Amino acid sequence: MDIRELDRRALATMGTVIARIGPDQLRLPTPCADWTLHGLLRHQVSENLGFAAAAAGVTGDLRAWDQGDLGGDPHQAFLDSADAMTRAFAEDVLDHSLQIREFGFFPGRIALGMHVLDCVVHGWDVAQAIGVAYEPDADLVGHSLKVAARIPTGAPSDDRPRTPFAPAVEIAADSPDLERLLGLVGRRPAAG
Repeated sequence: MDIRELDRRALATMGTVIARIGPDQLRLPTPCADWTLHGLLRHQVSENLGFAAAAAGVTGDLRAWDQGDLGGDPHQAFLDSADAMTRAFAEDVLDHSLQIREFGFFPGRIALGMHVLDCVVHGWDVAQAIGVAYEPDADLVGHSLKVAARIPTGAPSDDRPRTPFAPAVEIAADSPDLERLLGLVGRRPAAG
């Protein structure tokens, strides 16, 4: 499996949902605590640009992860940031060590897997906020489930002042993969 192709598809899947957002919906709440839809989109654009900066070798400057600007067209801002992300990882960086936010250094291949997870989960968040169906491909969900299972869960602590997602919630083991994934990252799919 080419992780770059998986990431391109995760971005495209999320982009399809974002394209359905109406301008009057940007203030809607999302399953991400304290984020409106506008805030979530800004976060994702920032993440795309941050991952692209990491692939270009930027380290030690966390401002690179907060450069998202939606301008007057949030969908186009997402598409532009997704393009920057895809171009950055088209280079031979999969085996390079990349700084991902304050979480540390990871091989590019692992970092890209984390980005797939981010897109799949936040795609669901967007779909929930605007009330549309969300059915990412099974391999995107399966890959994201494996990545999420390796991420520390629970509340922030002294040695881990920030966590990438909300604390995990219990989901039945026989639930569909997407629901189990959402539970691992602190979402309650049945409530959505």
